[in-house]
Amino acid sequence: MSKPAFDPDVDDRPSFMERLFPWKQRVSKKPLYQLGVGRDLILDTIADQLGRGPLQPAARAALAERISRAPRHPRPALPDDLAEVFTQRITRRAATVQTLADIGDVPAAVAAHLRTHCLPTHIAVSDPLAALAWPAPLQVHTGAAQRNEAVAVSLARLAVAETGSVLLGSGSDTPTTHNFVPDDHLVVLHRQDIVAHLEDAWTSLRNHGGMPRAVNLIAGPSRTGDIEQTIQLGAHGPRRLHILLIG
Repeated sequence: MSKPAFDPDVDDRPSFMERLFPWKQRVSKKPLYQLGVGRDLILDTIADQLGRGPLQPAARAALAERISRAPRHPRPALPDDLAEVFTQRITRRAATVQTLADIGDVPAAVAAHLRTHCLPTHIAVSDPLAALAWPAPLQVHTGAAQRNEAVAVSLARLAVAETGSVLLGSGSDTPTTHNFVPDDHLVVLHRQDIVAHLEDAWTSLRNHGGMPRAVNLIAGPSRTGDIEQTIQLGAHGPRRLHILLIG
């Protein structure tokens, strides 16, 4: 009879990471590859080797104050209209931008894009967009984009005017597969979510919900010049990137 596979939720046998760090007492039955568990193990091991326990409140306060007083590095000056700067820079790289008055206009704009490019009506959308009034015959589903997915519609967390890029964070409501699997990626972006510089994006993420596990900065359709020095779109992801700018 074959040996059963290791199940971290029910099995007491030591995992690879527990054999690697035998002095670490396992405090959770969660698999060590899950988000945060491996990170905590690494940081705890470093603290053990330094002979240092948890930081005292005074030390934590001193670190927090130092972070809050971090020097502002030189950044390029930008015009006041960040949406215009963003649009100019991302369209230089073969993306398209369409301005909409309200988020309620998104379903009609998506339907028009599908008709223009003769695309299937079965599309993947981010959870926050699923409640919009999607017209027939569009077939909308949430969750990860499947292998045969042709179109995905995502909600951007932010956009960076300096680099002309949209920022999408991973999560159950915004699967990363939307950014790579479909041929056409439509990204909904609110005008007020455009920040000037890349540093502003990290600050905004930390101040509004924290850092996601993965961040994708997208500055245009996927492309490569590896084949005979000729640019090919859609090499490792969508061949068309269409921004729906709200406001």
